[in-house]
Amino acid sequence: MSPTFSALRIPNYRIWASGAIVSNTGTWMQRVAQDWLVLTVLSHDSGVAVGITTGLQFAPMLLLLPVTGAVADRWDRRRLLLATQAASGVLALALGLLVITGQARLWEVFVLAGLLGVVAAFDGPARQAFVSEMVGVEELPNAVGLNSASFHAGRLIGPGIAGLLIHWFGTGPVFLINAASFAAVLASLLRMRVAELRPAPRSGRGPGSVRAGMAYVRGRPDLILILAIVGMVGTFGLNFQLTTALMARAVFDKGPGEYGILGSIMAIGSLGGALIAARRSRPSIELVIGATFAFGVAATVAAMMPSYLAFAIALIPVGLSSLTLMTAANATVQLSTAPAMRGRVMALYMAIFMGGTPVGSPLLGWVGEQFGARWTIASGGLIGMLTAAVALTWTLWRRRSAQAEGSAQTEGSAQTEGSAQAEGAGEELVTDEGDQVEQGVRDHQRQQPAAATEPLAEHQAHHRVPDERTEALVEVVRAAQDGAGGQHGPARPVQLAEPGDQVADHHHLLDHRVLDGLEHQHRDRPPVRRQRGGHHVGRDAQPATGEVQG
Repeated sequence: MSPTFSALRIPNYRIWASGAIVSNTGTWMQRVAQDWLVLTVLSHDSGVAVGITTGLQFAPMLLLLPVTGAVADRWDRRRLLLATQAASGVLALALGLLVITGQARLWEVFVLAGLLGVVAAFDGPARQAFVSEMVGVEELPNAVGLNSASFHAGRLIGPGIAGLLIHWFGTGPVFLINAASFAAVLASLLRMRVAELRPAPRSGRGPGSVRAGMAYVRGRPDLILILAIVGMVGTFGLNFQLTTALMARAVFDKGPGEYGILGSIMAIGSLGGALIAARRSRPSIELVIGATFAFGVAATVAAMMPSYLAFAIALIPVGLSSLTLMTAANATVQLSTAPAMRGRVMALYMAIFMGGTPVGSPLLGWVGEQFGARWTIASGGLIGMLTAAVALTWTLWRRRSAQAEGSAQTEGSAQTEGSAQAEGAGEELVTDEGDQVEQGVRDHQRQQPAAATEPLAEHQAHHRVPDERTEALVEVVRAAQDGAGGQHGPARPVQLAEPGDQVADHHHLLDHRVLDGLEHQHRDRPPVRRQRGGHHVGRDAQPATGEVQG
């Protein structure tokens, strides 16, 4: 099978993908119908009303963040998805019946949009984290890319169908079709081979699990950078259902059919980007930054197109770059997050990525009314380019600082090793790795001041969370020792809670104050000396030959 579709070799993922493509098509049909209903039937071409409707769908992701991620990590994700998908279908059915019977009012659409947002707030983190249970970490980048391809294949098909149905029958039947499409996802979840799933360890109950997720992200500068990028672009740049509706209606004076075609044309680029992303084995932060800048350029160019046809063609690179950004960011976050934390981290990711829409959509609607529809797209493009420039500057500065610190540590290590070899001539110096690492952790917790050990102690004692960071600390130092033992070569990746789930840079896992304190204590601890005959002769006061490389 082609590497582009390698995740489809797994039966459970194949079943899931077959239902998802149907549901995604229905979801995009409803989005087009809902925006057109609000814009042309329930308001007088009000961009603000469309923005409020969109914002209400995404506000719960931000407001319910302390709950949704913990639920995704604590509950069975497959059963949780069965509940959320069924609820989404019921809400779509209710809206369709209101429209067909002529009873729909603007406030009712607002209420139903808000309820759909509540359901989506629980559905999103569980659905994102459930992918790794179906395929495992080895196929995760490919599965994330194929999920995006499925989503945007629905985006390619759905808006065009919705535009034709709205033109022929109105918006009501579109909502009913979407309600029926959720049956495909429910059927796929029920057909899965549960025994072949790879469930992640479940987190404990209580508010401490939420605080642990926040603390985990605070100790990961790489995750913070990605969240900042997707937050800015998601808030001001990825509001296409609003911006393309305003461009079609206010600038080019087009109807629902032409509006739906714009979404389908953009999906051509998005689908291409998803399939390209599916071939990548491991994305990088550089790809995220590059895609952000490319999106900013493409959106700014699209905003200046003089005709409907030119604007439609310009949306293809917009779709390609935005999809590359989304899949690279999503896969990078999931691959570098411990399985027991993945639900909470993805909840934060979804809240920041889509939770900015309640702010961005009404604001862009106001910008469209005051300055013209073109500025709703151009402003998002300019913000995207500025965000990419700031992110690149910060990344280069941080990388240079790390290189300078590493050079200083290497020089100090060489001096320490030379001193130990000069004083220890005639003896073979060895370090009992397991004893020193474990004793170092205990001594560090007992001797360091409370302020220095707080990042570790607050998760173990005060907040009653699993002892994940203590275990990770031991693994980090062991990996660093192994790297130092090979002529200070690079340390091996750290194995986290399940085999194969690796974090490329183990320093991102922990608060640097804890790791630095353990480095100095390990360096100052006397090594174990053995005579050439192998008899234990006790500890010596001289420094060890091997220093933990930070």
